[in-house]
Amino acid sequence: MALFGTDGVRGLANGILTADLALSLAQATAVVLGQGRIATARRATGKRLTAVIARDPRVSGQFLSAAVEAGLASSGVDVLDAGTLPTPAAAYLIGDVDADFGVMISASHNPAPDNGIKIFARGGVKLPDAVEQRIEEAMAGEKLRPTGGDVGRVTRFSDAEDRYVLHLLGSLPHRLDGLHVVLDCAHGAASGVSPETFRNAGARVTVIGADPDGLNINDGVGSTHLDKLAAEVVRVGADVGIAHDGDADRCLAVDASGAVVDGDQIMAILAVAMKQRGRLHQNTLVATVMSNLGLHRAMADNGIHVETTGVGDRYVLERMNEGNYSLGGEQSGHVIMSAFATTGDGLLTGLHLCAEMARQRKTLAELASVMTVFPQVLINVTGVDRSRVGDDEVVQDAVAAATARLGLSGRVLLRASGTEPLVRVMVEASTADVAAEVAERLADVVRERLAL
Repeated sequence: MALFGTDGVRGLANGILTADLALSLAQATAVVLGQGRIATARRATGKRLTAVIARDPRVSGQFLSAAVEAGLASSGVDVLDAGTLPTPAAAYLIGDVDADFGVMISASHNPAPDNGIKIFARGGVKLPDAVEQRIEEAMAGEKLRPTGGDVGRVTRFSDAEDRYVLHLLGSLPHRLDGLHVVLDCAHGAASGVSPETFRNAGARVTVIGADPDGLNINDGVGSTHLDKLAAEVVRVGADVGIAHDGDADRCLAVDASGAVVDGDQIMAILAVAMKQRGRLHQNTLVATVMSNLGLHRAMADNGIHVETTGVGDRYVLERMNEGNYSLGGEQSGHVIMSAFATTGDGLLTGLHLCAEMARQRKTLAELASVMTVFPQVLINVTGVDRSRVGDDEVVQDAVAAATARLGLSGRVLLRASGTEPLVRVMVEASTADVAAEVAERLADVVRERLAL
């Protein structure tokens, strides 16, 4: 089974993800990423490689980050330990200090017992699949074992948070003065830096979910649990609520009434605003196949082209890089603004969303009205052979019939999950009843035809 998934190495800490594995993975990373042209030239001048490491506040992050640091330093890599910071902060800092690569210890929106290791290349970009495969293979090979003064040093990256905050503030097109923002930090990596940044941007800030104890990350709070944020926005009469996940690479929002504004709606708002300001390269937005049909309609109405990719922010970023596009993301709240970030950044997204409210002097509900959300039903069909979903004629005929029935007022998407043994049936339609009916019929066909 492959070690790397769609977003690094992830699993139960001290179960799948042990200190031994983290140590070996770090040593292999030093071998593979130390072979690049710039790294080789740096070593030729007698300089050691440098890596930035950060983590979210999960208690297991302490021993995993120690293991990664030991693996890197024992391989002759100098480590800058940035402590607890969001994933996008780590990615930004790699480029900011011209480090050779970086490592983030986090399992994002997963529960506290899980953890993960994400590796970023020079410039803070995610690794291609081929490089991840080389690292995995290198774990069984010879390690770098320098001695004496050639071993790496581990140093506290003392101004890491300040650098990141200044970067975020410098990206804003407008200050947030006059806005009352409720932040839900998911008891995660943004618990310290997000409230500080929003206050420095001029907002009045109320904070929930910002008391991490190492075990409560994502527990009933954050971008996967929006009820508390919505209730708090209404209770205090705030203008907007912003929710992060555990490592703060996502942003979802709620308006003043407590209504959810998802990643598609956020992208629609930012795309239109960026086009108006001449900042939307080639008038193009990059989204995944899971994005709502309403997003496509709204972009067409505003003269914006939508490029579509497979599910996963890494595939969004690949398409953005290929086409030199400036905005892309996912319905889940991973939004990439390439002028300021190499990955999804929940703080950056939330700040720019609020900046548009302040700049245009509109409520979030008014801005979100640019897009009409089509009712969407998603059914996960378990106990089936997901590998056959694209080949079974009866299933494909059912999809074609459902697509013909919906016409231009809906769409159908069947896909095998890349991480779980199931098939996802997604249907969008003009009404929730129609979407549910079509989705259930398709799910029944999948269960009957692909049953294990």
